[in-house]
Amino acid sequence: MSQDVARPSLADALTERMLDLIRDGGLRAGDRLPSARELSQRFAVTTPTLREALRRLEATGAIQLRHGSGIYVGADLERVVIPNPNVRELEADRLLQLLDARLLIEPPLAGRAARRSRPADIELLRALLDQAGADLGTDEPEAEARLHKANMAFHREVAGVAGNSVLCEVIDSLLSVHASEQRAIQRIFDDRVRDFDEHTAILAAIEAGAERDAESLMRSHLADVKHVIEQRLA
Repeated sequence: MSQDVARPSLADALTERMLDLIRDGGLRAGDRLPSARELSQRFAVTTPTLREALRRLEATGAIQLRHGSGIYVGADLERVVIPNPNVRELEADRLLQLLDARLLIEPPLAGRAARRSRPADIELLRALLDQAGADLGTDEPEAEARLHKANMAFHREVAGVAGNSVLCEVIDSLLSVHASEQRAIQRIFDDRVRDFDEHTAILAAIEAGAERDAESLMRSHLADVKHVIEQRLA
């Protein structure tokens, strides 16, 4: 790699200086930053360079640009894993790689969720399954969308209950970045009741504090989905 390619651009340097401004100033999500004009003067940069840095920070959730209001610190300033908004549609083999990734990460998280869960966590997970159950018997597009949303939320919340924020972000990013692929997996798998029953069994194990059972059931669930997808894409 040449030195020209490796050297950070002015926008790169400005992005880091903006982050330093936020952190050194002790600013938190929702706090307002100086105006674009003030920032340009403070850092002695042109408006296009500042706009490029602001776009980068906004894309990662570090700041929010509110039209007519100003620039604010975003909720995702300290987020470790972020979605890639430019990812292309996955091919069939990448669908299976996506399921492989989830198989490696989610079963241990389900086990940890069984060890760490509190009554409020169980109530939330049960509410998500209740939402899913309400849409099992109809083929309306709106119901299908709600069902998919509830199913993905169930997996996100199980990861959240496990208590590792970084791995929770990994799962959230996998499900968010590849949302269209996850919907494709649901359509190809095409067994709502089976999916719902397996989620229900996972929840029961988490509620019972059965760590090994929760991990095993999550692994079986995802492996089952992967097996069906492999067969139907062959």
